[in-house]
Formats: sequence, structure tokens, C-alpha cells
Amino acid sequence: MSLEIKIPSPGESINEVQLASWLVGDGDFVEKDQEIAEIDSDKATLSIAAEEGGKISLKAEEGATLEVGTVIAVIDTDAKGAPAKASAEKPAGKEAAGKENIQEEPKPEAPKAPALKDEKPAPKVTAKQSDIDPDLNLSPLAKALMKENNISGNDLVEFFKKHRIGKEDVAYYLSNKGSTSAELSMSSWGGTRDSERKKMSTLRLKLAERLVSVKNETAMLTTFNEVNMTPIMNLRNKYKDQFKEKHGVSLGFMSFFTKAVTEALNIVPGVNAQIDGNEIVYHDYADIGIAVSSPKGLMVPVLRNAEQMSLADIEKNIKDLAVKARSNKITIDEMTGGTFTITNGGVFGSMLSTPIINPPQSAILGMHNIVERPIAVNGKVEIHPIMYVALSYDHRIIDGKESVTFLVNVKQMLENPAKMLFGGKDPEESLLQL
Repeated sequence: MSLEIKIPSPGESINEVQLASWLVGDGDFVEKDQEIAEIDSDKATLSIAAEEGGKISLKAEEGATLEVGTVIAVIDTDAKGAPAKASAEKPAGKEAAGKENIQEEPKPEAPKAPALKDEKPAPKVTAKQSDIDPDLNLSPLAKALMKENNISGNDLVEFFKKHRIGKEDVAYYLSNKGSTSAELSMSSWGGTRDSERKKMSTLRLKLAERLVSVKNETAMLTTFNEVNMTPIMNLRNKYKDQFKEKHGVSLGFMSFFTKAVTEALNIVPGVNAQIDGNEIVYHDYADIGIAVSSPKGLMVPVLRNAEQMSLADIEKNIKDLAVKARSNKITIDEMTGGTFTITNGGVFGSMLSTPIINPPQSAILGMHNIVERPIAVNGKVEIHPIMYVALSYDHRIIDGKESVTFLVNVKQMLENPAKMLFGGKDPEESLLQL
């Protein structure tokens, strides 16, 4: 029986997608539910799985723009065959059986030389131990980034084992296999007058359109402030081990910023509103979009009802959504909606930027890197870790007073974290009902 594989609908109002890549080859035998292709829509990258097992025949080229419902492959479910993995395991089994038969009749052992008293046995290096810390040629910046994110060399090896090797990788190997590491670093790019054209993905095309439309259709303005991160860093350093032990997730800065934002949105609800035609829509909830960098570009998964979440809930949800986004497993529903967005350029070393609003939202908060700077504290100059923050907003709906008030509230709650528990007020003011 022949089974047609068609382009599924990624969501409402999406009529065409781009076939990003094939994960199988023409004529391969595939298993049921095995991922066979990836498609790019204007919102996300999605995978297509085989509905049945059998021999697959590919009917579309990588990079082609196709309408929803187009047949891209046909699976012959009656074809006889098995995945390469299964066929490879069989001879291994025979070889293992042969070894077991040999072991039934052990050969006499050769006499061992007497060991000296002071001689220490050599440490045994098993395959497992060598895999844990493989010999990788890492740059100092890569080592620092791995240490900061608790990534081992084995994590990288395992990841790249699963990476699908493309023709560009093979071509790079063929042209550089005889080169030394020094030659590779010197000739990694440049030296020629060649150029290459690549078709933009549907996701990148849509992103470009949205960015231009934001510039043209909104009265975007940005206001800045600085945050003394000493209180948050001290709090984090004091409780991070207990926090991770109890909640099973690390305590990062994003949860503090998200919590401060939700409290500030309650104080200044206009920043959480949107324009719909001739009306302003105010939201009694905070769905916070967290910008995440993925292999396919910037994605913004959404934390639903973040105003009701604890710091642990925020950290867990951000981690789950970030993993999904970076592995192309995130769904359209997890990225739609959102009333406010937070983006963190600091992870890439950005000192200051003007983030662009994510429509139809009216504002976005930009975080940046933390740098020790001299500031005046009680009439004295002290060195503190400082972060510059930026709020880009649509001036059609948010006035200057509202934008500055919102950003000042975020700053005050981060510099006095106890305020987050009392709706942006000092504990003493709440106690006195001021």
C-alpha cells in the first residue's frame, strides 16, 4: 500500500511553508513515527513524522516553497526492509555468540611476572572515562562559556553525534583534511572573491516583514535606566544551592526580571495593553514572552499567567520552553499571544540596545550585560555590578510618564527584592497601609 505524506497546516492563516530539510534519504526504510523532514513556517520550524513504516520515496526538493496539503513523499508500506541500525546489530550478535563459545574453553594463562613491592598499578582508563572528558581543541572563550553553562566536553560530542552531516560539512572536510589547526584558523575565511546566494527561510522572511512593519506602523520610542544588581546577586549567591536542591532548577536573573515586570505591569497597566483598531485592549493578566535564540533565528515562547508564578515556576517554564525552541520542538500555540516581551542581549555581551516591539504588543524590555561601574552611594563612590535596561514602547498608547514610571518600578523592585512581595511597595509601607 502506498501512503502519501502531505504538508500539514502549521496554524491558522498559514497557507504555505518551506521544506527546510530532509532527515532521511530517497529509498530509505523508515519506521512509524520517525521524523522524516523539517518545515519552516512564518512562525516556527516543525517536524513531519512518518505515519507508517516502509520504504520512502521523496517527491519534493529541500528549500522548495510548498502549499499546505502538497504531497512531499510516498511510503510503500508493503516493501520489505529494515533500518540500517537493525541490520548492523545482527552480525554483532553472531560475533558476540562466537566469543562466548570461545570463552567456554579458556586457554591457559601465561605466567605473570612477580610484581615489585614499590610498583603501583597503572590507572585503568576505560572507554567510559575517556568519553566523559574527550580531547577537544577548544578556544578559551568556548571553555569559559561551557563552564558558565555547566556543559561538559562529552555533552558536545553527544550533541554532534546526533547532528546530521550535510554536503557543506563533507565539502569542508575534503578541502581542509590535510590542513593543520594553525592553517585552518588562518584560512577559515577570506582570501577569495567568491560569493554565495541562499534563499531566505520563510521564518526569516516573515521576521523581516514584521520588523519593517513595526518601524513603519508604530511610534516607537525607547527609555533607559540602570539597575544596581548587587542586592539580586547577593540574594542569588546566598540561596542558589538551596533553591536548586529544593526546586531542581537553577536560580537565574530572568526569573527576578520577569517577577519585577509582572508587578510593574500591575502598577502601570497601559504598558500591558494593545491597540486593536480604534480601541485599546487592557489585559488582566501578564503573558510574558521570553526571547530565545535558536538555530533557526529568534523565537519568543510565552509564559502564560506569569503574574501567578513563583520564581521557581518561572525558571522551570523558561527552561522547558528554551529547550523546546532550541531543539525545534516548540509549537505554534506556545509562541502565540503574549502581552509583553523580555529580551536579554547581555548573554551575547551587549552593553546597550534599543529592542524592537513584538507586535501587537506595545512594549518590550531589553536586558544587557552586567559590568562593574563606579556609582555614587550615600555620597561615596563605590564599585557595583550595573546593568543598563531599555524599554521600547509604542508612544501611540503609552505616554512618557507611564513608560518612565514602569521602568523605575522595575528598577526599584530589583534593587529591593522584598518589594516584589508587596505589589511594588516597601514592606513598611504595606504594614502601615500607606
